[in-house]
Amino acid sequence: MKERTLGNSGLQVSALGYGCMGLTGSYGPAADRQAAFDLIHAAVERGVTMFDTAEAYGPFTNEALVGEALAPFRERVVIATKFGFGINPDGTRYGVDSRPEHIRQVVDAMLTRLRVPSIDLLYQHRVDPNVPIEDVAGTVKELIQAGKVKHFGLSEASAQTIRRAHAVQPVTAVQSEYSLWTRDVEHNGVLAVCEELGIGFVPFSPLGAGFLAGKIDARTTFIGTDFRSISPRFAADARAANMAVVRLLTRIAERKQATPARIALAWLLAQKPWIVPIPGTRTLERLEENIGAASVNLDDADLHEIDDAASKITIQGARLPEEVLKLTNR
Repeated sequence: MKERTLGNSGLQVSALGYGCMGLTGSYGPAADRQAAFDLIHAAVERGVTMFDTAEAYGPFTNEALVGEALAPFRERVVIATKFGFGINPDGTRYGVDSRPEHIRQVVDAMLTRLRVPSIDLLYQHRVDPNVPIEDVAGTVKELIQAGKVKHFGLSEASAQTIRRAHAVQPVTAVQSEYSLWTRDVEHNGVLAVCEELGIGFVPFSPLGAGFLAGKIDARTTFIGTDFRSISPRFAADARAANMAVVRLLTRIAERKQATPARIALAWLLAQKPWIVPIPGTRTLERLEENIGAASVNLDDADLHEIDDAASKITIQGARLPEEVLKLTNR
């Protein structure tokens, strides 16, 4: 797979990464452990070099899984993880927590779970309104100087927060939701500040939590442990209305002899050369489908057609429940 560089940092990764969150929940029960190992190994064998996890996934179990699965390939991959939620040792939560002493404690635990001497890319998972971002960036800077972290990232941060953090410790990457049906970062200054400051951008949920792959419709049901069961955008009425974007992707896919998922990912790749989407999946078939997006070429006419058609579609439903959106740095 072709590689991309995250901004001016020099950190090179595969054009498409792999989001590991779904392996330990979020979309239902955790995947079978051996099946998860096999899928991660298959991703490495197919050229994926960037793997995304977080202490909050599980909590803790996702990092341990990823660390063990990638141990044989440590020199070939980049592991990104995230701190920032308040999580007790028993897994219960207490909001967000980016106090410097907490960050240092969390990083030491991450190094153990990931089985690494240094974290390749460490994101603040959510901005803590009670801790100045300068203090957060300064703490990560100290961890970089100590050799425990290599690169600093932010997730779901505003343009102003990114700018303030970058002034203390250069930000390598920003991670936020971005896809054809979630385009906030085009309008709120986040993509613009990344381009200005030379920061890479990592879209999570680049397939709209699976919706843009065209396998979900108004009749689809979700079990209670699947976050989509409480997501406004996945309510039955919203899904029925939002099928318009899937029909758009399907039309382009048929012409390109591709799939809707590949077109959705190729569209993201075509936006900027420093954008690296991180789709997740539990099946080899979908993994190979996603990876194939890196070989899909969308020319200027294709991109204009997609953008023109998408501008006429009004997406129904908030992308996340309001209590979750409250944690984003808006």
